[in-house]
Amino acid sequence: MNGVIEALHIFDDHNSLVLSHTYTSRPLSATHLLPLYLEHAAPRPNLIYLPNTNPPTLVFSLNHANLLFLVTSSTEVEPLLVLEFLHRVVDSFEEFLGAPLLAHKIESNYDVAAQLLTEMCDTGIVNTTEPNALRDLVEVEGFVGKLLGNLNLPNLPAKSGFGVGNQPHAPSLLAQATPALPWRRANVRHTSNEFYADVIETLSVTLAPSGRPLAAFANGTIACNSKVSGVPDITLTLTGPSGRHNLNTLLELPVFHPCVRLAKWREQPGVLSFIPPDGRFTLAGYEVDLLPFTDSKITKSSANNLKLPVSLEVKTSLGSNGSDFEVRLNINNIFRGNTLVSRGGGVGGRGFSMPQSGAPSSPSLQDLVVTVPLPSDVRNLSEIRPSKGDANYNPGDRFLEWSIPNKDLASGGSYFGLRCTVVGQMTEEDVESDPTGFGFNTLGKSEYTYDEPYQASPAKGSKSEAVEVAGTGEEKEERRAAQNKTLMPSSASVSFAVTGWLASGIKVDSIVFDPRKSRGLGDTVKPFKGVKYVTVSKGGVEIRC
Repeated sequence: MNGVIEALHIFDDHNSLVLSHTYTSRPLSATHLLPLYLEHAAPRPNLIYLPNTNPPTLVFSLNHANLLFLVTSSTEVEPLLVLEFLHRVVDSFEEFLGAPLLAHKIESNYDVAAQLLTEMCDTGIVNTTEPNALRDLVEVEGFVGKLLGNLNLPNLPAKSGFGVGNQPHAPSLLAQATPALPWRRANVRHTSNEFYADVIETLSVTLAPSGRPLAAFANGTIACNSKVSGVPDITLTLTGPSGRHNLNTLLELPVFHPCVRLAKWREQPGVLSFIPPDGRFTLAGYEVDLLPFTDSKITKSSANNLKLPVSLEVKTSLGSNGSDFEVRLNINNIFRGNTLVSRGGGVGGRGFSMPQSGAPSSPSLQDLVVTVPLPSDVRNLSEIRPSKGDANYNPGDRFLEWSIPNKDLASGGSYFGLRCTVVGQMTEEDVESDPTGFGFNTLGKSEYTYDEPYQASPAKGSKSEAVEVAGTGEEKEERRAAQNKTLMPSSASVSFAVTGWLASGIKVDSIVFDPRKSRGLGDTVKPFKGVKYVTVSKGGVEIRC
C-alpha cells in the first residue's frame, strides 16, 4: 500500500467548514465531500468508500469535541495509519491550542494549526507527529507562546513562519539541527525534577444472572509525566500478582511508546527501559483477561477469584402483580472506607493511624452510579425507593440512573437497595373502563340498557354470570402479570472509579534512574518519583437478568 493522505477538512457541530488543508493531488472539495458523507445513516463508520466520485475516494472520519475531522485518499492506504494520524492531529491541537479543542481556537490560531498540519504530514506522507519534536519546529506567538513557556523556540522573525507562493516553509528552521531523539526536545531544563506514572485500567465485565462472570477484561494504560532535566535513562519494572515470571503471559496485546527499548522487554518481560519524552505521554498499553480458563470452561474457583469493588443483583417480577423490581448493591469490605491500622509508637509501643485514602493499602471508591435500561413499553415508574442516594428516571432516555454520594460510600455502609414499580402502556381495557369506578361495560356489553324491570327477581343465569365475572377478574390479573413481566429490565450496569487498586493486580515495582547512561542530570540530583493506580468502569460492569 503506497497510498497517501490527500486532504484534511475540519467541520464544527453546525457542519460549517473550520479548516481545510490540502496535501497533494486534486481531492474532493469540502463542499462536495460533506453532503456525500452525511448521506450515510448514523452511526457512520470511521471509513466510508465513495465509488461514484471521480476518482473513487476513501473517507476517514473522527468526531472529537463537537468537531468532525475528515481525511480523503483516492488510493489504497493503510486504514489504521490514517486513523492514528487523525488522533495525533487532535492531540497536537490540544497541546498547542489548549483543551478542550473548540472551533474558535482553530480559527483564531490558523497560523499555528497550518504549521502543525504541514509538519505532521509532508506531501501526503505522515512525518513528524511527536509533540516534543513539533515544539522545536512550529513557531508559536502570542498567548500560546506564553502557554508553552517559550521553551526552545527558535528566534525567528515575526512573519518568517510562512513562505510566499511555493517557497519552502520556514527556511530558517532548516538550519536547526534535528534532535537525535525525535520524541524529546533538546536542552530540557526543569527546576524541580519529577517523574510520575499513573497506571489506569478500564474494566469490562459481563455477569450472568447467577453472578457467574461470563467475560472480564481490564484494558490498562501507563500514563507518565516527565519533568526531568537533560536526557534521563529510566528503567520502570512491573510485577504481577504472582511476580514477574508469568507477566509475559498475563499482559496481552501490549503496545509501547517508540522510546521503549523492545529488546530489553523481550529479554526481561516487565522491564521497560526508555528515555522519556518531556511532559505527558503514554508509555505503554495492555489488556488482561481476568478469567483463567481451564479446558475452555470457567471453573467455580475462577469465578470466585474475580473480586470486584461492588457486586450487583437484580430481582424482577416482585409484588402482588409482578410490577416491582429491586436492585441490590453490595460494597466489598476492602472499599468500605478507611479502617484504623495499628502501628508501633507511643507509650508501650501502642498507637493507631488512619491510612491515607486512595493508597494501595486503603483504596477509595468514588462516583458510584447504577444504570438500569428499561424496555420501550415502560410508560413511567410510579414509585422509586432508594435506600441511599438519588434515583432519577427520564421516560425519554429509557433508563433509570441511581447515584450514591461519596459521603455515603465513605461512611462504611456495605448494602444499598433500590425498589421500583413499573407502569406499562395503557391497554384498550384501561381506556374503555369507566374512570369513576361504576363498572360500566365490565361484562363486555356495548351499552347500558333499561330493558330489565326495576328490582326484578334475579335471572336464572345470574350465577353463571357471577362466575364469569370472577373468572374475568382472574384472567385480567394473569394478563397484567404477564404484561408486567415484559416490562422488567433485562440488565443493569454499574459505573465507578477506584483510586489505589487495579483489577489485574499489576504494580510498579520500581522506577530507577541510571546515572551512568543519563546526561545533563547531575550526580547529586535525585528526581522525585510517584506512582498512582486508578480503575475506572463507565458502565463496564454489567449483570444480566
